[in-house]
Amino acid sequence: MIFCLCALIGAPCIYARKEKKQEVDSLGNKIKTGWNFGILPSVAYDADYGFQGGILTNVYFYGDGSQYPEYIHSIYFEGAYTTKHHGIFRLNYDSKYLIPNHRLTLDATYLPDAMCDFYGFNGYQSLYQSDWAVWNKNTEKMSNPAEYQSRVFYKYKRDLIRFAADIEGTIYKGLKWNAGFGVLGYLIDICNISMLNGKNTYDDSKEHYEQKALDPAVQGLYSKYKDWGLIDPAESKGGWHPYARAGISFDTRDKRQGPNRGIYTDLFLTYSAAFNSTTYGNQAEAGYNHLQLNFTFRHYVPVWHSNARCFSNITFAYRLGTQNLIAGKSPFYMNNYMNTLFIQRVYYEGLGGGNSVRGMMANRILANGFAFANIEFRFRVVNFDIGRQHFFVGINPFFDLAEVTQPYTLDKTQIMSRMSDADKAQVDKFFDFDNKAIYRPHMTAGVGLKVGMNENFVLSADWAMPFDKQDNNKAANFYIKMGYLF
Repeated sequence: MIFCLCALIGAPCIYARKEKKQEVDSLGNKIKTGWNFGILPSVAYDADYGFQGGILTNVYFYGDGSQYPEYIHSIYFEGAYTTKHHGIFRLNYDSKYLIPNHRLTLDATYLPDAMCDFYGFNGYQSLYQSDWAVWNKNTEKMSNPAEYQSRVFYKYKRDLIRFAADIEGTIYKGLKWNAGFGVLGYLIDICNISMLNGKNTYDDSKEHYEQKALDPAVQGLYSKYKDWGLIDPAESKGGWHPYARAGISFDTRDKRQGPNRGIYTDLFLTYSAAFNSTTYGNQAEAGYNHLQLNFTFRHYVPVWHSNARCFSNITFAYRLGTQNLIAGKSPFYMNNYMNTLFIQRVYYEGLGGGNSVRGMMANRILANGFAFANIEFRFRVVNFDIGRQHFFVGINPFFDLAEVTQPYTLDKTQIMSRMSDADKAQVDKFFDFDNKAIYRPHMTAGVGLKVGMNENFVLSADWAMPFDKQDNNKAANFYIKMGYLF
């Protein structure tokens, strides 16, 4: 965390020309002009992905500064890898001026993930057994070593390739039309145990819970779901999905990054096709063309504002959203992806984790439809300058909530007919077949620290805890990321 802050403060900035104007913004900061960019180490931490190392840069062009803190062009690049074998390779462009009176966003991203989270379907209806997946080299610290299966029991291999182009035009003032197209490519398989073990060789003569190396004979939940018929053969290896979306949005925010007031809401449809043939068959023939409906409402309510350097702003902010399948059949791996009108972040995983429901395990809720809410107070504690750069520090207490709206059908009789005798004996450790479990809300709470530079570059550190241990066996999760959640 300290390293990230030092890197942020020490970021080199290069200008195409000197700042000629002396106007100031609402906080008394000198308006930025020309080009602004810095090359930074991509150092971060996510409880679900581990420590991250790499490089990133964000180039902004402010022109004459007349629209500051809005930028004319933004170009973002990041290349990084994490200690939990997750990669980030992303190039993003965003502008409201390349096409006059239209906003254009282009994105190309590759996200290899050797251990993608998979906890089953329908949230609380699929039970999480921490004893099966939590390992410690000191077995005395494990709550029940004999129950241990594998650290990758709730994992599978998933690489995501994403290309997107989105455009927005104005209908009337804050009312916009939106359209976009792109491709999502998923490459899926069981975890590569040999790669994950590395130099650690598994010894068959020892108990598997006594070894750091993973036992290649242990079957993970993803493989079990395939055997039980819950994951169809046509979707089990992934697929390529070109998509098109269209909708409307309404935006009265005073700025896009960390707004102090205003409303942003959108309603849109996304049609995703499936045209690839896999080892098991053709996804289009299997009916994986599908249509999804998304609705999001964000509201930023100013509570306090002054031009003081300390405690200058307090904003109450909340986001409500839902995503539902309205036609066709969506492959399970796409139900973890939260559709959006504009690609602004690396991750759009849902639900669970630092990008949707903080404090809950990533991808804890997997269903055809879901709803969520994020509620927080944003306190801007202090504003200060270092050289020509304007900085602020903020604190954000928050509360997150999520719920299944369109569950998968889990038929106990059908599932057990495909189970092995060993799995049948403990079926109640895999599933809670009471339908009341499906719609029980998942809740978390926490607090965040924000350090911003020039209003657009924001480093975020969030600490959050779940209300139920089924959402996370840890006391809390911690995340260091870029930008606000919404």
